[in-house]
Amino acid sequence: VQLQASGGGLVQPGGSLRLSCAASRFALDYYAIGWFRQAPGKEREGVSCITGSPASTYYADSVKGRFTISRDNRKNTVFLQMHSLEPEDTAVYYCATCGYNDKIYSTGYWGKGTQVTVSS
Repeated sequence: VQLQASGGGLVQPGGSLRLSCAASRFALDYYAIGWFRQAPGKEREGVSCITGSPASTYYADSVKGRFTISRDNRKNTVFLQMHSLEPEDTAVYYCATCGYNDKIYSTGYWGKGTQVTVSS
């Protein structure tokens, strides 16, 4: 299982970014895939998770209404569309296989992260 996150960058507060998580060597539609983030000095946080078909989605309270997770099985990719970004969203974002039980957790397969910086 290989996952690769991309799409991070520098954006001003209130701006938007779309992250992509591309899977290789496995069919992504059989797995629940999620996004996690880790800011300096903070614990890693589960941001969002999307299950296989039919897809169910889960979000951390801190991003509800601002972030949207989706998947394109033909492209073997999961996306995280982020709007209304805040400086507190600054972190390294990772995609990983995920689960949900009152909170989003990783089930073990991680990709390399992509840096998101929200700053004016």
